[in-house]
Amino acid sequence: MYYCHVGSPLGDLLLAGDDEGLRCLSFPEGKMRRDPEPEWIFNEQPFTAARAQLDEYFRGERTQFDLPLLPSGTDFQRQVLDELLKIPYGETTSYGEIAVRIGRPKAVRAVGAANGRNPLPILIPCHRVVGSGGQLTGFGGGLDAKALLLRLEAEHSQRLFTLSGSG
Repeated sequence: MYYCHVGSPLGDLLLAGDDEGLRCLSFPEGKMRRDPEPEWIFNEQPFTAARAQLDEYFRGERTQFDLPLLPSGTDFQRQVLDELLKIPYGETTSYGEIAVRIGRPKAVRAVGAANGRNPLPILIPCHRVVGSGGQLTGFGGGLDAKALLLRLEAEHSQRLFTLSGSG
């Protein structure tokens, strides 16, 4: 597995993957923070597109990623992650709504757990999932990071809406 770091408003993010795609994005802080494994090889080249797209995202120039994502997880976890990819940029939804969308309305806690194990946050936008009352709840990079990502998307989506609506 290869790895590198990419600078962001959240600090240096760890990217890891192989020739097939990205397998990990880790925040510099929080409960899901990871360090490179001893057998991983530092190599920035496989991450050229990911680094460029993350830079564009943080500048408000990208609302979707076009990268090969290879998250690990159970079938249920991958089902939840697939549903997260459908949440539009600048919008939020609840764990309960995700549970309904995947046909498991009583699996709210399991959806929360799958969301919390997302190995590719930001790229698979788990930060867009909030509590049923709209409150910010657990996030692998910490609640400050979640708030920053949501604020960034809200500000840029408003600007994008204004630009597209003014033509």
